[in-house]
Amino acid sequence: MTESRLAGRTIVMSGGSRGIGLAILVEAARHGASAVILAKTDQPHPKLPGTVHTAVAEIEAAGATTGARAVAVVGDVRNEADVQRAVDTAIATFGGIDICVNNASAISKAGTLDLSLKQFDLMQAINVRGTFTLTRACLPHLLKSGHAHILTMSPPLNIAPRWLGPFPAYTQTKYAMTLLTLGWAAELAGEGVAANCLWPQTRIGTAVTLNLMGGPQALATARAPQIMADAAVEILRAPPGARTGQTLIDAEVLAEAGVSDLSPYGGGDNPVLDLYIDPPDGSEPSILSPREGDSPRV
Repeated sequence: MTESRLAGRTIVMSGGSRGIGLAILVEAARHGASAVILAKTDQPHPKLPGTVHTAVAEIEAAGATTGARAVAVVGDVRNEADVQRAVDTAIATFGGIDICVNNASAISKAGTLDLSLKQFDLMQAINVRGTFTLTRACLPHLLKSGHAHILTMSPPLNIAPRWLGPFPAYTQTKYAMTLLTLGWAAELAGEGVAANCLWPQTRIGTAVTLNLMGGPQALATARAPQIMADAAVEILRAPPGARTGQTLIDAEVLAEAGVSDLSPYGGGDNPVLDLYIDPPDGSEPSILSPREGDSPRV
């Protein structure tokens, strides 16, 4: 990879204290990109390791040889003032914004009768409104960047009943994130701002997977967050004109980049496919097992 294409760039990300978001920022720092992280995790969670402050330390350690830095903004993507504070921090600290990553998300894999309105509103506020709010706040600065990317962690639009039926409310919010991003690609065509979505082909091994989606057994069939980090950096290091308006899958992005062996990312010989990814043989996705957790999370 060409490190200089990310050197000196600034990323603003929602979430990112742990898991996929943190992995992306750590890998980007190795390529020279600094970050502003907007997250609520000021204090440690009893079951989920890491805070926005430990994330900053990890990112800066990864960027020690490239000069990449990171700044924590403790706040909520649902709060417009907090989002603007993160954007203002990026401008004051780094002089601009080159990349906006919509990473924060809430999930409840409950059906309609089992989903409270509080849970419904939480997912709408974080997944949909938060994605719009952060991107809107970053956009005036992205338009000045010359290397502007919007990257949203959301899936391809798979409207098969097997995905629409089990948890319609959550699916609607994730698809709304995708539709917003595809809309920005169309709206900003010719403006030098790429807008794409990225989604994992398989389940990713994070603390959430361990706690809510099957424990150690789920981790054994999940790939490491590094696969999403490598795919994200592959997308973000490219010129904005290289691709826009696409719903990208991590393994496919890496295959295009010449990576044919995914075994270093773990998951075993048959890693479990993630939500919204159909098995090639047409079988029922194993990730729809009723053992999956249904608690909201960010």
